[in-house]
Amino acid sequence: MGILLADARELMKQKTKPAKIRFLLIAMAKTLRKGVSIEIFSRGSPAGAAIMRPMQWACSKLSNVLVAMNLALPRVGTASNTVIATIPVGRNPVAVAISPDGTRAYAINLNSNLASVIDTASNTVVATIPVGTNPEGIAITPDGTRAYVTNLTSFDVSVIDTASNTVVATVAVGQFPVGAAITPDGTRAYVVNNGATVSVIDTAGNTVVATIPVSTTPFGIAITPDGTRAYVTHQGSTVSVIDIASNTVVATISIAVAYDAHFGIAVTPDGTRAYVTGNHSNTVYVIDTATNTVVATIPVTSPFGVAITPAPQVPTSKEDCKHGGYLKFGPPAGPFKNQGQCVSYVEHH
Repeated sequence: MGILLADARELMKQKTKPAKIRFLLIAMAKTLRKGVSIEIFSRGSPAGAAIMRPMQWACSKLSNVLVAMNLALPRVGTASNTVIATIPVGRNPVAVAISPDGTRAYAINLNSNLASVIDTASNTVVATIPVGTNPEGIAITPDGTRAYVTNLTSFDVSVIDTASNTVVATVAVGQFPVGAAITPDGTRAYVVNNGATVSVIDTAGNTVVATIPVSTTPFGIAITPDGTRAYVTHQGSTVSVIDIASNTVVATISIAVAYDAHFGIAVTPDGTRAYVTGNHSNTVYVIDTATNTVVATIPVTSPFGVAITPAPQVPTSKEDCKHGGYLKFGPPAGPFKNQGQCVSYVEHH
């Protein structure tokens, strides 16, 4: 397994003010079924990561760069996991998200209050966008038109128009917003506030339409591919399960450790499993989303973040390419920049 050892990351926020804790990060790749793999980010900086096969980008906080890794599979069948570029960005990059078409990476810089926009073809910064105070997280809508940036100490979310790379709205949310996730239909943005709430934003009007009380010190969030559930991690011993239809907590999953720091969470493409990092327990917990129980534990070193590569998908008809459908296809067929490229693939295969 390939290992990337990088600098350090300052994270772990308390309810009243952020506490600075440094971690080292090890990015480990574990191959799963059907070509899907899980990337576990351990002990610190790169503070955040995102995957677009065959590339992975990780934020390196102390050196203020974005690291691009090659995840391509050579003929021997093992990932090369090599760093192919380092991209200077703002101060203390902590999170990164990739546009659905794979052409842009958005890096969030905690201490310069900026979002850096990277052209993934050239690995260069093509735009810098001022956002709120101490931006912490980011999520991009499925159609790629908007990016939602959580701002830790201004208690709001900056909404970026990705066509113009400008902030078009600022949405007030709860105390210390950290994580964010968008529903698969793009109609709602769920923002985790470290002050024990989740704000639900209507992406059409960019207004908060619901506030959901959760357990103390929530941090990460992931939404199932069918859009029915949101899983929220806590810096304690639980994971909250939110029903998207009613915006209520319908289950609380207990983790064996009395107190752990559960920062990262990711759901598999088929929606059957959620992977949760336990930083203090040196463990990744595997949750069965049908029963909302922990079904496996994986020992690692101080894990922080986690990301799962998408399962290979190919369009089988021209209908698959319509109405933005081309955006969901990655390797080996895509990513496609437009519907025409997707239709052309169908015609020639």
